[in-house]
Amino acid sequence: MSRLKQIEAFVSVATRGSLSAAARLEGVTPAIIGRRIDALEERLGVRLLLRTTRKLTLTFEGQAFLEDCQKLLNDLANAEAAVSLGGVQASGYLKVSAPAGFGRQHVAPLVGDFMRANPEVRVNLNLSDRLVDLINENIDCAIRIGEMTDSSLISVRLGEMRRMVVASPAYLVEHGVPRTPDDLARHNCLSLGQQRGWVFRNPDSGEVETLKVGGSFECNDGAVLHEWALAGRGLAWRSLWEVGGDLKEGRLTSVLDAWQAPPMGIYAVFPQRRHLPLRVRLFIDLLKENYSRPSYWELR
Repeated sequence: MSRLKQIEAFVSVATRGSLSAAARLEGVTPAIIGRRIDALEERLGVRLLLRTTRKLTLTFEGQAFLEDCQKLLNDLANAEAAVSLGGVQASGYLKVSAPAGFGRQHVAPLVGDFMRANPEVRVNLNLSDRLVDLINENIDCAIRIGEMTDSSLISVRLGEMRRMVVASPAYLVEHGVPRTPDDLARHNCLSLGQQRGWVFRNPDSGEVETLKVGGSFECNDGAVLHEWALAGRGLAWRSLWEVGGDLKEGRLTSVLDAWQAPPMGIYAVFPQRRHLPLRVRLFIDLLKENYSRPSYWELR
């Protein structure tokens, strides 16, 4: 049995949620798909899927293997396209969605680079913090931050993002540097609201906890909190994509670095498609090339 067929069956079942759905797509019986999964698990010596009559769940090893397999299949498709298409340029209409703040700073500039390299492609960039419906809104690719929960979509991990507590040097000189999250009770914390806390990971135990913080100012717009932190008005919990340049230039300083929360993934997601258009593949490759470099975030 082809190893590639086993991997394709595993990815199809994992992303569609059932053997029958994967079987219908390929035009075979669920039993054939099941045998391919069994053969793959036997060859690897590890359980990838927990299957019952009502539910199918990825194991921890299965989730990690799924990401690697999706990358493998995507790279293979790109390699085949490069050979079969030769010098053919990407063309057509590309509709992209991204979170508003992140999109303005880290997607729009790369869209410009992409269009210069692919002048036959027209791009519609939709910046919104709502969770868009890719299929009903005809979106080719969406950029999302955080773990993926929609199994009906294919996801490609582009990089990872860390969040940290930051403040201006002037604020820290005046109010002192917090050494543990408990010290935040004595500081002015600029937050998105009491319903949302700051996440920390204990450096000793590894446990992750969410801490409710308080201060004299709350705002539902993270860009405003960023500006207030720059102005020396308090501590803020911001993403590296937003404050990387400020940290490098010394306008902000990160604190509680040993307590930083686990990084979140940055993903490109797109609907189930057997053959991804060249324009979409090239755009995803451009994002991944940039986002996977730690130095990229320091320059923005």
